[in-house]
Parts: sequence; C-alpha cells; structure tokens
Amino acid sequence: MLLEIITPDKKVFQGEVSSATFPGSEGSFQVLMNHAPLISSLTKGPIVYDATGSGRAEVTIDGGIVEVLDNKIIVLAEKVIDAEA
Repeated sequence: MLLEIITPDKKVFQGEVSSATFPGSEGSFQVLMNHAPLISSLTKGPIVYDATGSGRAEVTIDGGIVEVLDNKIIVLAEKVIDAEA
C-alpha cells in the first residue's frame, strides 16, 4: 500500500509499505493492507512504518490528520519533529 507523509513545507515520505502505526488521538493504531476506509486525527508521536525494500523507519510528528482509502494512506502532519529512515 502507498504511504504519503506531507507537511505544509514538504513531502517527508512517499513509498510502498506493508504496515504503518500511527499516534491516534484516542490511542495508537496500525494499518495493514486492505484496511477499512478511515479518517483520524493524530497527536504528537511517532509514525512507524515498514517500507518495502528498505525496512522499518520512524517519523515523529507534532499532530495532524490521516486518511486511509483503497490501500493509500495520506498523512497531513503539522510538522515533523524527528525523522529516521
């Protein structure tokens, strides 16, 4: 599935992932292939994803919104605090 992490300044990440974990406002949650459609607010915390071909990576955001639809995940983050790829 495709994951895009975007801030107002730049595109932080775009690529294929097998799973992604998000810091949801009501607790963390994981998205896998063929997940049901979803829109959720995000709090400050890490997004951890398993990128196809390059392994596990983590990006810490300062809140935002995530949309999951048809095996595409779009994260609109307020800002990225720390990125480790």
